[in-house]
Amino acid sequence: MSDLSDAELAAKLAEAAGKILLEVRASGLVEGKALGKAGDETSNAFLMQAIQAQRPDDAILSEESKDDKSRLDASRVWIIDPVDGTREYGEGRTDWAVHVALSIDGKPSIGAVALPGMDLVLRSDTPPALKPINNPPKMLVSRSRPGKEAVAVAETMGAELLPMGSAGAKAMAVVRGEADIYLHSGGQYEWDNCAPVAVAAAAGLHTSRLDGSEFKYNCDNTYLPDLLICRPELAEAARKAIDELDLAD
Repeated sequence: MSDLSDAELAAKLAEAAGKILLEVRASGLVEGKALGKAGDETSNAFLMQAIQAQRPDDAILSEESKDDKSRLDASRVWIIDPVDGTREYGEGRTDWAVHVALSIDGKPSIGAVALPGMDLVLRSDTPPALKPINNPPKMLVSRSRPGKEAVAVAETMGAELLPMGSAGAKAMAVVRGEADIYLHSGGQYEWDNCAPVAVAAAAGLHTSRLDGSEFKYNCDNTYLPDLLICRPELAEAARKAIDELDLAD
């Protein structure tokens, strides 16, 4: 076990996994869906082994590993997504991410999101200062399947749509000031948003479920139906639009 703090460890893990993924892709030995599978497996193996070596007493929840339900009795649980946006990764795009988060007593306490294609790692312990809000505001949507709910909220708020790939890339686009609102109602899992929520909250953004409730992690059922990450100045208007359109469960 090293002397790294939890936040430093999360960042180093996300960065190292991102570099491994870039090397796998650059090899040219696999492409498309096979590349995505190879990336998922390689990144997951590294992250699982590294966390177990550095924090042997902590539990882990990963998208790519069998869920060990003993984590439910643990206070400290690392929640990881080895490749968030496998499709984008396999297509050679930059809008994919690596998520490494530490949930403590169900809260997204620490997070790091690597954007390897952009050579960036965003961290909850050193979040960037928020940039001026866009005018009109920009709302992120899936580049392949824009959700009708997000489109409806954008119309209500007079926001422009900005298509993008993975959940982590979208959330970090709000942190970085490229966009202002990320609303998702099509269903996610804990590993899809724990690290992004930790980083976004640390940066001063509004983070919540669509009904306004807080996120809770390390649950028996890891499904999380929806989320809202946005500039705090837009939170009230977004929540009003969500209520008017009856989007919250």
